[in-house]
Amino acid sequence: MTKLLVIAAGGTGGHMFPAQALAEAMLARGWRVKLSTDDRGARYAGGFPDAVEINVVKSATFARGGLVAKLAVPLRILWGIGGAQWRMLRDKPDVVVGFGGYPAIPAMVAAYTLRVPRMIHEQNGVLGRVNQVFAKRVHTVACGTWPTDLPDGVIGVDVGNPVRAAILDRAGAGYIPPGDYPMSILVMGGSQGARILSDVVPEAIASLPETLRQNIRVAHQARAEDGMRVATFYADAGIDADVQPFFDDVPNRMSEAQLVITRAGASTIADLTVIGRPAILVPFAAATGDHQTANARGMVDAGAAILIPERLFTKAALVEQITDVLTNSAAALNMSQMAAACGKPNATERLVALVDDLATKEEMKDK
Repeated sequence: MTKLLVIAAGGTGGHMFPAQALAEAMLARGWRVKLSTDDRGARYAGGFPDAVEINVVKSATFARGGLVAKLAVPLRILWGIGGAQWRMLRDKPDVVVGFGGYPAIPAMVAAYTLRVPRMIHEQNGVLGRVNQVFAKRVHTVACGTWPTDLPDGVIGVDVGNPVRAAILDRAGAGYIPPGDYPMSILVMGGSQGARILSDVVPEAIASLPETLRQNIRVAHQARAEDGMRVATFYADAGIDADVQPFFDDVPNRMSEAQLVITRAGASTIADLTVIGRPAILVPFAAATGDHQTANARGMVDAGAAILIPERLFTKAALVEQITDVLTNSAAALNMSQMAAACGKPNATERLVALVDDLATKEEMKDK
């Protein structure tokens, strides 16, 4: 009988990209796959294979909305749990994997109450709120960033963060060190944290020495409301820049870049290390538990990235660091090599092995 995997994931790219990678791999192994998410998460599920059945459950977060909306959160979650339990009693999944986010709660609670084999995957170096709740209530805790801060008594498994197939296609792509020729800088920030990059990066690039600035071209991902002013600034400064609210060809742009300036989201770190690119990392200060600083730790300790805390992220500081990287080709090449050494391109296979192991153990118990 074909095995069934239920994936429970929230509505951000950080949760959905590794979930999508696992879904693709399990389908290739002959499993059926269902995704349990909420309305917001369903909007991010367009990249999942058509064979994945998407179950939209009731869920909510305390982080948004007014008092009335917050009071309704428990009722919405309870409703979602009931629906998830009903589906699991009917479908009898072999394994349930949670990737965090409030939309994962209904399926994870249902799996716990029905004693379905279950595990979580935490992308960041600090457990998110939902994964904190389930860390002691699952059979396995898979960690995307290592080391991960875990509750006492919980043992994690270092698997890495699965990346999309388009990133894997660029794994270890040859790096062209900076020199006296056109060079690319890729600038990326998450939807919440892109504003400060749009405020500081253009001015810093415009302030670089002329001999360096004349060779630079920029791909800058800016929020829609900031795009026009950022593009205008670059144009007025005579800098070749492509400013867009979203790049759908990040793997190509990253592999062509001499330097990446970005937040330190877990998926971004995974992409940087699989492809192998030098980076200036600016962790999002408001991230829960300062998890982006934890995410950056591995690359920084390896000499693959430079970390600038948000409170110190000024034009002068950024000019200094960009100049240091782009005027020292040997050091930049070493950074790219160290980045690739941090990568785990086999993270999906490691996660698949944990899922298979859980399913096999359950089969042995039944015999």
